[in-house]
Amino acid sequence: MAFRGWKQLLLLGRQNTLAKVWRSRRGGPSLCWKRCCHWSTVKSLDPEVRAFLEENTEVTNSGHLTPEIRLRLLTPRCRFWREKPDLWPYGDPFWAIYWPGGQALSRYILDNPHVVKGRSVLDLGSGCGATAIAAVMSGAAQVLANDIDPIAGMAMILNCELNHLNPFPITIKNIINSEAGNWDLIVLGDMFYDEQLANGLHHWLQKCIRIHQTEVLIGDPGRHQFLSHSIHSQLHKVIEYSLPEHTRQENYGLTSSIVWSYQPSNSLDN
Repeated sequence: MAFRGWKQLLLLGRQNTLAKVWRSRRGGPSLCWKRCCHWSTVKSLDPEVRAFLEENTEVTNSGHLTPEIRLRLLTPRCRFWREKPDLWPYGDPFWAIYWPGGQALSRYILDNPHVVKGRSVLDLGSGCGATAIAAVMSGAAQVLANDIDPIAGMAMILNCELNHLNPFPITIKNIINSEAGNWDLIVLGDMFYDEQLANGLHHWLQKCIRIHQTEVLIGDPGRHQFLSHSIHSQLHKVIEYSLPEHTRQENYGLTSSIVWSYQPSNSLDN
């Protein structure tokens, strides 16, 4: 099965894989927490993982909404675009795809640096780290990237290197349903692919807003699971971007992606 078929499995089957992991970790640290949770320098990258990622991804800044940002992604020129998915030695590489919601968030932050300038920013479900990178580029005072996949964390460090940035703190802890952190801004893209996960996000984000008056921006191209969830009634459309042709082809005809401002009611029961 070529990676195009694999990518379809990643896109359509997320609720059967990654969502289960988000739910099962219950806000506690993973087994790799002490070893992999935070990196302050690239020296802590596993040399074998670094070599594998450098060999099996392509550095690109084309085909997406943010040509200012260079990323290591899986592309048609990569070996695993053609290889069988079960030959990939790590967990499913969701991070190796620059999803449309993340693209929209990153583009919006680059175009509107005042949104993050001087503020503390949490990039939830960071993936390749593009939105966290955009926040650093735009002058955020503090950035934390969160993804439950430790390989994503390593890929983020490589992507920071590509963009001549010092690596920002990265956590692989599942922080959903944990104590609400005191962040000025939380950004998350393409996270509403499973109803139970969406419910958990809905309530946790509400708690962050209620306790700390946190601002929340969500990137999503308008997938059914997102538009049909009750959270949609509490969103304000900030901006809509037309997706580049390459991204449209890789996302089964999606033509645009939207940045939403999350403005829930005072009740935590919605």
